[in-house]
Amino acid sequence: MSAYLILKFVHVVLAIVAVGANITYGVWLALGAREPQHLRILLRGVLFLDRRIANPAYGLLLLTGLAMVAVGQLNVRTPWITAAMILYVLAIAVGVGGFGRAMKQQVRAVDGPGPASDAYRRAASGAQTWGLVFMIIALVLVFDMVAKPALW
Repeated sequence: MSAYLILKFVHVVLAIVAVGANITYGVWLALGAREPQHLRILLRGVLFLDRRIANPAYGLLLLTGLAMVAVGQLNVRTPWITAAMILYVLAIAVGVGGFGRAMKQQVRAVDGPGPASDAYRRAASGAQTWGLVFMIIALVLVFDMVAKPALW
């Protein structure tokens, strides 16, 4: 088996882990909204999944992707590779700057004024919006990597 195929396998597994973990956040947050007495632990669980599972997987996705470009002698100017790199940077910016920040505000609000407060509702709404934007970018990125469309 070639080094490229091994890297590709690891890359696909990492994508499944990262995007799969992200998809569960909506379920956990919906459960927390229904059962506010469990909200603190659910929010901390989402943050744990994000920081310890999804984000490291996204970091390794970058490394395995770049390694595949090098080992497979691929051109980074190939449209689907260029699009993937742009989408990756955008996803990281939205994930860290939008969703991550909103989740931290949500945890602070649930620990402070509580889940019935306006501060919590604003933070929860922000996390939901940023999470949805992130998932759309991530799914477009997955489509790009699988379909490899000729964009230009």
